[in-house]
Amino acid sequence: MRRAAAPERTKMGAMESTMETVLASLAQEIAALDVRLSGLGPDDWGRASWCDGWSVADVVLHLAQTNEMAVASAEDRFHTHLASLSFGGPADRPLAPAPADDRAPDGEADARSPASAGTGDVAWVEDGAGALVIAERGAPAGDVFERWRRSAQAMCGALAAREGSDRVQWVAGDLAARTLATTRLSETWIHAGDIAWAFGEDPTATDRLWHVARLAWRTLPYAFAGVGRSLTGPVAFELSSPAGDVWSFRPDSGVAATVVSGPAVDLCLVAGRRRAAGDTQLMAEGPDAADVLELVRTFA
Repeated sequence: MRRAAAPERTKMGAMESTMETVLASLAQEIAALDVRLSGLGPDDWGRASWCDGWSVADVVLHLAQTNEMAVASAEDRFHTHLASLSFGGPADRPLAPAPADDRAPDGEADARSPASAGTGDVAWVEDGAGALVIAERGAPAGDVFERWRRSAQAMCGALAAREGSDRVQWVAGDLAARTLATTRLSETWIHAGDIAWAFGEDPTATDRLWHVARLAWRTLPYAFAGVGRSLTGPVAFELSSPAGDVWSFRPDSGVAATVVSGPAVDLCLVAGRRRAAGDTQLMAEGPDAADVLELVRTFA
């Protein structure tokens, strides 16, 4: 049985990140998307989404495929699953574990070790995902919907069986199970927004985005390392939540060299590669301001 993890709280104390809270938010995001998809008509599945070149059906297929990958990761069979996929990715590429000193005090590391980041990882992930969708697209919409539903249920169950601090494999390295759950929350929200775009709607903004914004903040060292850059000093986020509260993500000690402020939904859209920072209300000050807004991300 999975032991309860000690909660990690922000300085304001209003939000917390535990395996339980992340999984609860993930389940809510999945439920909201299920409502959206349940109301689609036959022609709606072929609409162009916010993902260039992908239809609504393609987006849902991609979510199902990556949910299935997350199940395999949580069940410690990720390499076997990846090797079975016909998308031409380097399934046999060594995935380096995070060094012990990269782990946070609560056992959670950043999305993966900066030491294992590679400059070609983003392109590899995106190209592999696109190839996998191309390889499997064309199934009836109802089948795609049911595959996504099954995969989402299986993913939530598999993640719930793990400790939040357990190390699991993912596409570009190893990471904490809690971080994997958070990336799945982020991915589900991003692609739900892609589908909303097909109907002329903006992505839904809820307090579940706190986890996504926190992920973007914690993984900045990895994002920088992935392109061979390094941070000058600590970074802080001061974000306005959808409800109007302030979400503050700051280093445990010392003064932040760079501060990013603005709406949390804008930060999450920039980190999800859906909007350019210059098209949002985000502001950044400090030596790494431009680089942070360029490199911040929530997927790996």
